[in-house]
Amino acid sequence: MNNIRPPAVSGSFYPDDPEALQRSVLRYLADAQVSVAVPKAIIAPHAGYMYSGPVAGSAYACLLPARDRIKRVILLGPAHRVYLRDLALSTADAFESPLGCVELDQGTIRTVLKSPLVQFMDAAHAGEHSLEVHLPFLQTVLDYFTLVPLVVGDAAPQEVSEVLKRVWGGEETLIVVSSDLSHYHDYHTANRIDRRTSQAIEGLRYEDIGSEQACGCRPVNGLLCLARELGLRATTLDLRNSGDTAGPHDRVVGYGAYALGCDEVA
Repeated sequence: MNNIRPPAVSGSFYPDDPEALQRSVLRYLADAQVSVAVPKAIIAPHAGYMYSGPVAGSAYACLLPARDRIKRVILLGPAHRVYLRDLALSTADAFESPLGCVELDQGTIRTVLKSPLVQFMDAAHAGEHSLEVHLPFLQTVLDYFTLVPLVVGDAAPQEVSEVLKRVWGGEETLIVVSSDLSHYHDYHTANRIDRRTSQAIEGLRYEDIGSEQACGCRPVNGLLCLARELGLRATTLDLRNSGDTAGPHDRVVGYGAYALGCDEVA
């Protein structure tokens, strides 16, 4: 693997020391309350671990029973640093975190590229944290897996859904959507907005979720669009904000963890 996308936010969003990073992730997983069967897809936040790590742990803990079954992860997150239309792949051979490298699934990438909605755009990936912060969680809860990383730009729910259909696969494939919820409201206002957003996610009402409700609304809504078509169920696993985890209450960011496809209590 000669072309590796290196970490861009290790040491800031999460520890750059592998042992410290592993301890953090394991702590978040141990503190999680698992109440669902292994889902087909999860939605989890992407802020600094001190803020959103406990909530992300609630989503990733439900994958532990499938650690040797899930072999491919389709990871979608919003573009924070560049503008793009549609969806962007990376030309890298692997993505690296302090826990090692994750190989990109070149066969699946060729399949995705058959869609006119998908292009290669390394600039969209170079400094993007929305995908990167999920790698240590995935590397901890899963055994060997390959990755298809997609930065989602200006794309309609139906367009993201169309791309997801191409890579949906079976129980070997996990869909991960990266998104935080509301931004920079006071604690009580954020709670009110985020509760409504969670209700919309559980109801698969992607029409009710915009950028004010979730910074990753485009990948979230694409997943919800397809989930509605397939008759999946969405469950809220955790709903907190930075005022609950590590920050003040005057300007908070909301975080939610959700599982889709889980119809049974674990």
